[in-house]
Amino acid sequence: MRDHSCQPLTGYDPIDDREGLARAAAFRALMAGRRTVREFSDRPVPRAIVEQALLTAGSAPSGANHQPWFFSVIESADARARIRAAAEAEEREFYATKAPQEWLDALAPLGTDPEKGFLEVAPVLIAIFGQKRGGPNPGDDRKNYYVPESVGIATGLLIAALHSAGLATLTHTPAPMSFLVDICGRPAGEKPFLLLVAGHPAAGATVPTAALNKKPLDAIAAWI
Repeated sequence: MRDHSCQPLTGYDPIDDREGLARAAAFRALMAGRRTVREFSDRPVPRAIVEQALLTAGSAPSGANHQPWFFSVIESADARARIRAAAEAEEREFYATKAPQEWLDALAPLGTDPEKGFLEVAPVLIAIFGQKRGGPNPGDDRKNYYVPESVGIATGLLIAALHSAGLATLTHTPAPMSFLVDICGRPAGEKPFLLLVAGHPAAGATVPTAALNKKPLDAIAAWI
């Protein structure tokens, strides 16, 4: 028989269905206001806010509870400039030679282009890495499981936590992103998942009208 310890479940105080629905609706309303932003203010964000959001991300479920993620918060001007230069180089090649026309057509309503000035303006850049090896305790060196799925869930919680603190975010995925390993000083066994940009929106910031179109419930879910 496997030897494992358990403790009583906490955090699930009984509530009635009416209260549960109210909470679900309130959270939906909060997250419905979330927008991907490309125009950021340089207004500083207190480190304590970012720390709390990262701790929320770190609470995500993961394969075997190995927590196979690492978050590099990039602050230095030199690192930001290097990241922008590398990202824009990849993006220029993407738009010029890599992306098929169908992909470019899909991006057209969003108004994206190779210029990524927000990488040096927004006060918070978080490079998110997936770890091939690790474990549930610091210093472990074991195989990790379901790494992309686990890191994706943690990233979703991070975005929600930052939004709840009044911050806008942008998920940036230049391909390839291997330059982040070098700039952030991460080991070769870690793979960049995405670069998350966060901060307060710039005064007069806009978002593409097309981005406001979200599918209705019957298009994204079904009861069987």
